[in-house]
Amino acid sequence: MVQIVRVYSGDDGESHFEHLTPDQLAEIVFPIGAGEITLGRRPSPTFSDFHTAPRRQYVVNLAGIAEFETADGTKVRMVPGDVLVAEDLTGHGHIARSIGDEPRVSLAIPMPD
Repeated sequence: MVQIVRVYSGDDGESHFEHLTPDQLAEIVFPIGAGEITLGRRPSPTFSDFHTAPRRQYVVNLAGIAEFETADGTKVRMVPGDVLVAEDLTGHGHIARSIGDEPRVSLAIPMPD
């Protein structure tokens, strides 16, 4: 089953995860926002220390395994077909990792402001 996870900035200045249903995803991602749709490819393993999302976007994992972590140590592992809704534009941010042997390929699509 496809996993849809939202990462957002809380009132405490930290990033938090929330699991979404497909219907909830449909409500927040349309229409597509301004900006380029990007196809990213990262070798594995890689590590990106705490950072915020560059814009409101959703990221579809197409290949490889991604792992995201918030400051409280909560981790979410995502496989091909899973979706990350990135809305933590302020605060401490989250960690992103590509894990396993296969490069991670993802599609990032902007959401409206």
